[in-house]
Amino acid sequence: MNVTSAQFIKGVTTGDDVLDLQLPQVAFIGRSNVGKSSTINTLTKVKGLAKTSSFPGRTRQINVFLINNKFNLIDLPGYGYAKVSKVERAKIEEVINSYLFNPAIPQKKVVLIIDAFVGPTDSDLEMLDALLEHKKDVIILANKIDKVKKSTQQTALAKIKETLHGQTVIPFSAEEKKGMGDVWEEILK
Repeated sequence: MNVTSAQFIKGVTTGDDVLDLQLPQVAFIGRSNVGKSSTINTLTKVKGLAKTSSFPGRTRQINVFLINNKFNLIDLPGYGYAKVSKVERAKIEEVINSYLFNPAIPQKKVVLIIDAFVGPTDSDLEMLDALLEHKKDVIILANKIDKVKKSTQQTALAKIKETLHGQTVIPFSAEEKKGMGDVWEEILK
């Protein structure tokens, strides 16, 4: 897909704040520091659209972007960051759940980003299970594939796929811009 326009619409703190959106929604979720913002910037070809940071857990709200005036890309906070208080972690979880699991908010797709080098964490598996339990149409993106040695990438991807209940896994690299076409193809299905 050729992204001709991408703009920030608003940042909100509950799922109810996106009930007014009329266009289809594609949500991006992943653990803190998985490269979610870099992935969004790479896919949209707009540097700085989603704010990147070396500090995990920077995104604490739901960010809404309008893509090609055709759909809304939803950037959710990262989950699983251990270096915040339990209260803060609970708030982030509440923000995520108020959006993802609100039956009044149908997502066209949910892009679950995992770290190809680290592999699926317990938090990733919990998120996938919750998404599947709620009948979400999930795309799994294995980000940072460039960090995995080329000679072991296929083995690493096979192991990830096996761990993730046999779901299709798209290898992706924001750094090398690898997998962009495959991700857009799945989003547009």
